[in-house]
Amino acid sequence: MPISRVGLVVHGGRREAVSGAQTVRAWCARHGVGCVDIDVWQGQGSRHTPREEVEAAGSPDLIVTLGGDGTFLRGARIAAQKDIRVLGVDLGKVGFLTETPVADVERALDAVNAGESECEERMMLTMRASRLLEVPTPEEAVLCYGRGPALPAPQPETDPEEDHPWGIALDVTALNDIVVEKLARDHQVSVGVYFAGRLLASYSADGVILATPTGSTAYSFAAGGPVLSPRMRAVVFTPVAPHLAFNRTVIANADEPVALRVLPHSGRAAVSVDGQPRAILEPGDWIGVIASPRPLRLVRLTPTNFYGRLRERMRLTDAPATAADGEAAPMFRPASPVPDDLRHLQLPPPP
Repeated sequence: MPISRVGLVVHGGRREAVSGAQTVRAWCARHGVGCVDIDVWQGQGSRHTPREEVEAAGSPDLIVTLGGDGTFLRGARIAAQKDIRVLGVDLGKVGFLTETPVADVERALDAVNAGESECEERMMLTMRASRLLEVPTPEEAVLCYGRGPALPAPQPETDPEEDHPWGIALDVTALNDIVVEKLARDHQVSVGVYFAGRLLASYSADGVILATPTGSTAYSFAAGGPVLSPRMRAVVFTPVAPHLAFNRTVIANADEPVALRVLPHSGRAAVSVDGQPRAILEPGDWIGVIASPRPLRLVRLTPTNFYGRLRERMRLTDAPATAADGEAAPMFRPASPVPDDLRHLQLPPPP
């Protein structure tokens, strides 16, 4: 489907991003496509919810982000509101989400406009809570670390005045992770962790992370969690510095809800969504984290080379004592037809 309106999310502190945005605007002008800057926060004013941003932008059908993974996550929050496609232009150094080089942005827009691109779907997380959540003003200054105002507290999807034994559904989407962590440096957070309605364990820790497969290479990885293929559908639970002998990651299937209850003896806890502080939990509060019914749709011009990017970004160079394997990958892809017993596999395209 041809592009009718583009939303731009730009890292204003990067010269290449600002220049790339001018290229996108010029392309839109030549093709009669509307173009608007969205989620552009300037000065010390208040932030807007993703829903307000996408409505103010006139509901674009493509969002282009120019920056690193942080900029891409800003665009993803907005795109998730109305199932909008996202084209991530790569200007970062260690990220995994953006893939299109800034020099190729016009070619990418041409391909999307001509229907010659594909959409890769990524699982996201959403959340329910035992009550409406907010960040009190004194804590906001601490949580934001001088970065300016926080995003507004999550808005309810259901009437918060009604009794909701299943919790209040919140307008929250996370592409990477939802994190519950200690608010005070001298007091750990203590949480009961429930998988599919069954108590796994109670943790006293610096925090706990619930990540998507996409987010397995972010905070969860830094905390010792595994790397998952972004094509998977799963919820990755990783504790951060737990006072518990069992400190391993647990991976739940995407249809298994995970609930976290702040225990009575715990300190207060902060909830972050994709690195953005969104709420404070008091002892007795709980949240439920589930797979979002809608995935994020990433524009791709070529099949994703996730493992090549993993090798590059994590600097997985060969040890000096071993010789690098310079041969083609075994079994993928010989110059012959794919055998019947391999046709169900995700194979790279022929060279």
